Amino acid sequence: MEGPVRTASPEQMRAAVGTEMGVSNWVTIDQKMVDTFAHLTQDTYFIHVDPERARRETPYGGTIAHGFLTLSLVANMAYEVCPYVAGSKSMVNYGFNRLRFVSPVPTGSRVRARFRLKDFDTSMAPQWQTTYDVTIEIEGAERPALVAEWLGRGFF
Repeated sequence: MEGPVRTASPEQMRAAVGTEMGVSNWVTIDQKMVDTFAHLTQDTYFIHVDPERARRETPYGGTIAHGFLTLSLVANMAYEVCPYVAGSKSMVNYGFNRLRFVSPVPTGSRVRARFRLKDFDTSMAPQWQTTYDVTIEIEGAERPALVAEWLGRGFF
């Protein structure tokens, strides 16, 4: 995806604080995606890349996605539902105040993200900062894959 699907003014962003901004589409995390991520990050631990051994030696019944792979999907999922701040020249990922990998994501699962705008701060103009509560859900699971408080920065 190339970028956010809608635009909101700073005033609209301030008015949206405390509300859910949306839910992304489902993304399937298949073994090919896990293997590619393992190769790129050099994290080839067997619980991610060896389905037979993972089935035999772990409580997961097979391979699981890397927590950081699941986390890396957040940016594209945000493009689907979080607005671009009107008048901005650029925006960047500013990091996390809080991040927990709550449940493993079995390979073959579908995940999606919920975004709640927790704060929109323009006090550091010409910069602004968003704080989103993000939850990545696993289809059919009671507990999420991860929960995070995610920061973004932009520049007018």
